[in-house]
Amino acid sequence: MARRTADQITRLTLPVRRSLQLAAALAVAANLLWLVQAGAVALAIGGVLVPPALLTPAEAALIFLATGALRAVLGYIGGGIAFRASDRVIAGLRARLLARETREGPATAGDTGGAGAVAALAGEKLELLAPYLTRYTPARARVAVVPLVILAVAFAASWAVGVVFLISGPLIPVFMALVGMAAQDASERQMREVGSLNDLLADRLAALADFRLLGARPALIAGFADQAEGLRARTMAVLRIAFLSSTVLELFAAIGVAMVAVFLGFSLLGAISFGTWGAPLSPVVVIFLLMLAPEFYQPLRDLAAAWHDRAAAAAVAEEIAAWEDAPRAPGFGTGGAAPALPGPFSLTTRGLRIRRGDALLTLPDITLHAGETLALTGPSGAGKTTALMALAGLLRPEAGEIRVNGRFLDDGTADGWRTHLGWMPQAPHFLDASLHDNVAMASGDDVGAALDQAGVAHVVAALPAGAQTRLGETGAGLSGGEARRVTLARALHANPALLLADEPTADLDAETASIVAKALMARAAAGMALIVATHDEGLAARLDRTIEIGGAA
Repeated sequence: MARRTADQITRLTLPVRRSLQLAAALAVAANLLWLVQAGAVALAIGGVLVPPALLTPAEAALIFLATGALRAVLGYIGGGIAFRASDRVIAGLRARLLARETREGPATAGDTGGAGAVAALAGEKLELLAPYLTRYTPARARVAVVPLVILAVAFAASWAVGVVFLISGPLIPVFMALVGMAAQDASERQMREVGSLNDLLADRLAALADFRLLGARPALIAGFADQAEGLRARTMAVLRIAFLSSTVLELFAAIGVAMVAVFLGFSLLGAISFGTWGAPLSPVVVIFLLMLAPEFYQPLRDLAAAWHDRAAAAAVAEEIAAWEDAPRAPGFGTGGAAPALPGPFSLTTRGLRIRRGDALLTLPDITLHAGETLALTGPSGAGKTTALMALAGLLRPEAGEIRVNGRFLDDGTADGWRTHLGWMPQAPHFLDASLHDNVAMASGDDVGAALDQAGVAHVVAALPAGAQTRLGETGAGLSGGEARRVTLARALHANPALLLADEPTADLDAETASIVAKALMARAAAGMALIVATHDEGLAARLDRTIEIGGAA
């Protein structure tokens, strides 16, 4: 598991590997400059205690300040490189995630969650890679170099100090490895809970009207409270591990520094005569080693502080891997702009079989021309929406063929085919823009005719800013029926050759359903082909032909 996670993180950061290596090298160089600063201070103070001094205090101060400025510059440059690399990785992953979700749709299986989990991954969890790249990666590079250099310098001056470093230093990474397994497991549980909570929120918002009608508000609030409490408990578990590990590692570092200080102090006083390579330690060497002791442990402490960042990044990498490996049901085409498919309008299917998840839908043969209408009926879950998506080229059939305007529907024709289509989804969705822009999808078009045809013009006129009223993503200010009619207006405004309508009259009162049905039939009479997935027997009876999904034509 650990090896696979490391490989996944390495693959995710491969595009910025050189930048990260440069940032790490600058971080290492900045840390090693402390040896120069410590040497300057030791020579100045030691020279005052035991003349002659090799450096005057002024010279030592100048060297110390100049070296400190250089360390700051190197740290600033290295940090900037790391942050830019982090932004590049996160932006690239987010673009890839959104492009794939847009192009191929949601996963058909696997433990990747729903739209809320994907939104959490793209919006929140990817940001957890930034601390890993900007803090943990440089800290790991410093640990690999700086303690070893200081250990060599310490052994050269005093084997006893070197032994203290050699014994106490490895305790920190060993303990980190033990804690790390628990930390990563806790982080993964927390990540899954965040995704589940986002999924729950998205589902509950979509069904908010039903909850109100059923009087289920207390149960809804209680469910959210339970989920939030579970997330709080998992978050606190992660923090407890992080604080515990940091406390213990700080203790190891403090004990190591204290042992070095005690040994050097007694050596300087002459109470201890062992631990050196023959000659007693001079004040310069004692001061130098005292200043190196904290710096020996500092990279290890920094790595321990960033260990939680690694655990969080590993959990995100595992989730990205699961998202990438989840099976999809991709559609045809790229979803980009394309010229309209030439030829007289026609739609023909033969032997069509469509897989959606574990279900295999067999669709009766269809032939449809301009002005003709078709109803798809059947129980909920039978596959009516899946059939509409396949006809739009959003799902690849497992068997059979679809011909559009006399051509096979494939990657080369799908984008042009969709320019002929209008889509009316079962659940209205809006952009966070004005009602006009939601209908026209462009700023200059007149939407009055489409609003009249959908029977919603008087509703729009009563809004505070008319057609310029800003809608939220849920169509704030519109009732369910009004939102459905605005969605119909959007579909009709594009003058499609074929309109695919998914339950256009579901959950509407009789008057509103009649308005929607009349608008659909009026456009069909004007030459628009129409396919409706519906439970509404009255609407189905008005169409030319009915196909029962899972039944006979």
